[in-house]
Amino acid sequence: MSDTPTRLDDFLAENRERDPGARLQALAAAVLDVEASAVLALKERLDGGFARACRLMLDCRGRVIVIGMGKSGHIGGKIAATLASTGTPAFFVHPGEASHGDLGMITPEDVVMALSNSGETEEINTIIPLIKRLHVPLIALTGRPDSTLARAADVHIDVSVAQEACPLGLAPTSSTTATLAMGDAMAVSLLDARGFTAEDFARSHPGGRLGRRLLLRIDDLMHTGERIPRVTPQTILSDTLVEMTAKGLGMTAVVDAHARVVGIFTDGDLRRTFEQAVDIHTTPVQRVMTTHPRTARTDELAAEALERMERHKINALLVVDADDRLQGALNMHDLLRAGVV
Repeated sequence: MSDTPTRLDDFLAENRERDPGARLQALAAAVLDVEASAVLALKERLDGGFARACRLMLDCRGRVIVIGMGKSGHIGGKIAATLASTGTPAFFVHPGEASHGDLGMITPEDVVMALSNSGETEEINTIIPLIKRLHVPLIALTGRPDSTLARAADVHIDVSVAQEACPLGLAPTSSTTATLAMGDAMAVSLLDARGFTAEDFARSHPGGRLGRRLLLRIDDLMHTGERIPRVTPQTILSDTLVEMTAKGLGMTAVVDAHARVVGIFTDGDLRRTFEQAVDIHTTPVQRVMTTHPRTARTDELAAEALERMERHKINALLVVDADDRLQGALNMHDLLRAGVV
């Protein structure tokens, strides 16, 4: 990637005669070059203003209200969503609607983040006096430090770009990418400052796979009570198979008189038993069971159970307490149904 990307209109002129497929691919590479350069250029402009903007949001007792029109509005919605999911309460307000009643969503406890590449967006500048009247701190992300919005802001973040990644120089491309990247930089910086953890993230994403992996515990999924397959060491194999079939977990726990786990008998053990030509009508399960089985505790994460199953190449786990008394059972299908896998 060059430090000064080729202007895309020059690129198109120079590559007019190329094969259409090669031209498309080359143009795509040039667009990515332009946008990547725009994002990297932001690093040179990071200064005390960035830290002051973050401090305003950290000290905010209300919400961060993000506003923007058009493409900046779409970027603003994503920035608000990223802030909210990483520990900074935020939501997006359409500045056009704000002039027609939605300004009531903004309270003196809030901070406003306004996005406008030109800094002259009429719908935003119309409500600036009202924001000031509420004494709400205003953070502006613009491409023009001398613009109306930039001058009115308590903190201005310069997100200007050398060129748009559009041969016409019209479609917001590099400018929206740069603004989005700066919003991500703010969100991640605030995440770190708040000590936001993976568990915190999962709590705001309970429906996602990450949330399920970080929040679901074994006792949320395991089979308990009468649904646990269990036999004693003296149970003959034929009755053991009946218990396994009835409970449908592909295995059964083997427990002593005090409900302590002394072994497990699985489908794999059954196959090995048949290879030995064992009489299932006379042989007790203790002769062919697996002793010292892998177990888990109720308060462990379901993701930990999955890791243990994969590491030891097993499909089920018995759940025990501190004295090895049987508490529950789960298998790979339980983890699949819960979306942990």
